[in-house]
Amino acid sequence: MKNLPVLLNTDKKSCLIVGGGKVGTRRAKLMSQTSLKIDLISKKSSGSITKIIAMSGGTSYERSWRPDDIKDNYIFIVAATDDHGVNREISVRARELGIPVNVASDSSLSDIAFPSIIDRDPITIAVSSGTASPILARSLADRIDSLIPSGYGRLAQLVGKYRQLVNETIADPCRKKSFWQRILGGHVAESIFSGNPDTAENLFLESLKNAPQDAGTGEVYLIGAGPGDPDLLTFKAYRLLQQSEIILYDRLVSPRILDQINPDTEMIYVGKKRADHALPQQDINQKLVDYALGGKRVARLKGGDPFIFGRGGEEIELLAQNQIPFQVVPGITAASGCAAYSGIPLTHRDHAQSVRFVTGQLKDGSVDLPWDQLVSPDQTVVIYMGLVGLPIIAENLVKNGLDPGTPAAMIEQGTMLDQKVHCSTIAELPDVVAKASVQAPTLLIIGSVVSLHDSLNWFGPPTLDS
Repeated sequence: MKNLPVLLNTDKKSCLIVGGGKVGTRRAKLMSQTSLKIDLISKKSSGSITKIIAMSGGTSYERSWRPDDIKDNYIFIVAATDDHGVNREISVRARELGIPVNVASDSSLSDIAFPSIIDRDPITIAVSSGTASPILARSLADRIDSLIPSGYGRLAQLVGKYRQLVNETIADPCRKKSFWQRILGGHVAESIFSGNPDTAENLFLESLKNAPQDAGTGEVYLIGAGPGDPDLLTFKAYRLLQQSEIILYDRLVSPRILDQINPDTEMIYVGKKRADHALPQQDINQKLVDYALGGKRVARLKGGDPFIFGRGGEEIELLAQNQIPFQVVPGITAASGCAAYSGIPLTHRDHAQSVRFVTGQLKDGSVDLPWDQLVSPDQTVVIYMGLVGLPIIAENLVKNGLDPGTPAAMIEQGTMLDQKVHCSTIAELPDVVAKASVQAPTLLIIGSVVSLHDSLNWFGPPTLDS
């Protein structure tokens, strides 16, 4: 590691910037987020930097720099002129006095580098490449910033407020560590992130009150994994998955999503497919209860959205009955994700003013749908789990008045790199799908919006038309 990242205490401290152009202004904007008093020396200065200097309590001098401007009361110097020779002179003078210096245009003349900052006061995260690639460092900082809820600062403030009380209440180091893990990764933290600081503080104090006696009840996260592409996983889903101790996951959860989970997490497969259930639904429900009562943070990870043909409501009913804390994290349902990745808008002014979601497989394995309601004009019909029953679906729709020439698409492996879109008419699609040996997971879309696929398809994998 070439550079040692350190945090400077800026309280009642001063620094000096020489040069009031774009570079000096950027440095001043960053430093203005601290308590530093900033002085400026520059022949010409932008209006924005002089305002920053004034607000910091510093002084602006409109002149060239002089060697006696570098004083040992400054904790560091920034040389930001457009003259390399002047920057070198400033660096030499600062180093003679043992004052760290930053020269934006020359790392060899610099003792310090300015990182990209992620501010969650009192938490500060700095990302730096030294001077190798500031743009790359900024890009990485932006990605990290998007993954960290703004509430982390408020969480840190709550922890700081009660840290001493926790030390006095819980003497055993192991119990203390377990307590903090539950606080920082449980419903106290989530209440902060959800904008309920008063609730979080009450939960914290209640947890602290009970801490000497028990390990506490865990929590369950009912998480929608989306249709497959891991980039469609929500930030909240990703965060909760990383802090879960046990994950019960379905067959339709993408392997690429599972690969992103901490390898130390206990993974339990509870997937289902036609006539083959790894674990009965009632057993899944009970496992969630049992693990949570044992103090575990448990994620129930389901493909798509847990509340759209995902039986999520059944699973949280038992949690509610047992007064176990839980959260529901929506996922991008297959209808929305697969349609978008296939260039098929579910509604369109010229084609469909409504959309209907139905499942092609009922509880007993049959296909018995309200056929007459599914043939309404100007409507898109989306059928989940319709692969096996496709011939029956097509036959009954046509019998009940749907035009046999109505466009239809069977989307295979939707949103994934090997996605295939099989397009035809509703009458001919069963033969097309049979010849292509289509494999689940699939999604069936019926309606004139399917005709837009050819012109709106943007995702790379090929389309297989009849």
